[in-house]
Amino acid sequence: MNMSTTPAASSTLTADRDWWRGAVIYQIYPRSYQDSNGDGIGDLKGITARLPHVASLGVDAIWISPFFTSPMKDFGYDVSNYNGVDPIFGLLSDFDDLIAEAHRLGIRVMIDLVLSHTSDQHPWFVESRSSRFNPKADWYVWSDSKPDGTPPNNWLSIFGGSAWQWDPTRLQYYMHNFLTSQPDLNLHNPDVQDALLAVERFWLERGVDGFRLDTINFYFHDKQLRDNPALAPERRNANTAPAVNPYNYQEHLYDKNRPENLEFLKRFRAVMDEYPAIAAVGEVGDSQIGLEIAGQYTSGGDKMHMCYAFEFLAPDPLTPAGVAQVLHDFAKAAPEGWACWAFSNHDVVRHVSRWSLGISDHEAHAKFLASLLMTLRGSVCIYQGEELGLTEADLAFEDLQDPYGIQFWPDFKGRDGCRTPMVWDACAVHGGFGDGKPWLPVPQEHLARAVSVQQTDQRSVLNHYRRFLAFRKQYPAFAKGEIEFRPYEAPVLGFERRFGNETILCLFNMSGEATAVARPVEKLEVLEGHGFETHLGDDKITLPAWSGFFARVD
Repeated sequence: MNMSTTPAASSTLTADRDWWRGAVIYQIYPRSYQDSNGDGIGDLKGITARLPHVASLGVDAIWISPFFTSPMKDFGYDVSNYNGVDPIFGLLSDFDDLIAEAHRLGIRVMIDLVLSHTSDQHPWFVESRSSRFNPKADWYVWSDSKPDGTPPNNWLSIFGGSAWQWDPTRLQYYMHNFLTSQPDLNLHNPDVQDALLAVERFWLERGVDGFRLDTINFYFHDKQLRDNPALAPERRNANTAPAVNPYNYQEHLYDKNRPENLEFLKRFRAVMDEYPAIAAVGEVGDSQIGLEIAGQYTSGGDKMHMCYAFEFLAPDPLTPAGVAQVLHDFAKAAPEGWACWAFSNHDVVRHVSRWSLGISDHEAHAKFLASLLMTLRGSVCIYQGEELGLTEADLAFEDLQDPYGIQFWPDFKGRDGCRTPMVWDACAVHGGFGDGKPWLPVPQEHLARAVSVQQTDQRSVLNHYRRFLAFRKQYPAFAKGEIEFRPYEAPVLGFERRFGNETILCLFNMSGEATAVARPVEKLEVLEGHGFETHLGDDKITLPAWSGFFARVD
């Protein structure tokens, strides 16, 4: 493996430190994007080859899920070498080539750092578990058992069962918030923090433009290892973990969400600030206080640039009141902060399926959801295949790869249904993903939505994404502006985006039936080019099913 530390080619992008505010970020799950060598697994060369497609969308950046050296028990989120590229994805030089091509196309590159835990095959953990007295003995979260041999407390793993695993060599338990093969790092140890900041610097030197920080609120644990209290049944929800998981039965006060994390995030930000135009988005996984944590982590301008919580990744269908409430709640919890909203990612059911109950026109619904997402106040993450309107794949048990789904099948089918390969060419083998048998099957129903099919159809979901992103870029209010909701009755959601002297009225019909609202008293200049058809009459605005209306307010 090429372990050169030569940085990637210099970026031709402007050094705009504020580029992330209102940016549209395209998430790439590398295993499933493009296979360049026929082994059935996507790779870095495959991503580089498909960057023109990404550029055609008009996004500002890509976020690449982990490609580091890993035994792949959790498909890269179990890292065994932070500074290496796993051979299934290619070489470190392939990553350098990817950055150079992305920058040539005007696309920034963010990478996914998993700092809360490593693989149990990481040399740090191999040394740590070898004895209680080695130099890295305190690099992970170790504890003696209770007198009866049971785990030290009641903490649970988000993947099911106890968060503690017995180690026969040390005769102690180690903590794992996820799989037993993903031991948690002990960030109370300053040497661990320094090692992780060195990882950050390694990738900044290679030319990355920022980071997506996985499970950012899991970095620290309670030193006293106090039990989590029970969570009242009426406060439970399935935002972070599926309803069948007993993880939802606890209030996670002590295994995550610890205040010590704030100082580490300041240290992480200080390293970023040594480089031009770097940004980070943190993933906050908590079902009760996710927005409050996002507020803490984005306050003061000295921690994260932006965070996202799970409110729009939840199973509950969108409603006008619900959307407004989430934005109101974020503004209240994070008055200094900045959100990064997503409707889908590699961990949840694709939103066109998740919110499809009772909807007959899936194409119109997909276009509507894209447009709503891209007009909310905050930055935006688009997950690969979302621009094609891909549905959640219904896989057989024997095709599953995800240990999460295998653990809770059939009540929870895991995350493989949103991770199936991208479909590029409806007429090519495996949809153009690659020549070899893909690691997950390509659903037959996805072929009709391949890029080759949608490319020349101006009414397609793909071309709507392109069109709406181009429309969005014409008006800075969408990316940078404030938001104020208007008191419309369901099914209409109405708000204004304001930036400088510009005010844009946005109306969305969140239903499958045409509706109308009274025309505002203000003078309106109707905006075009977004792809929706609406009618502005003398006294009302008529909105077709699943549509949007946009006008500059004078």
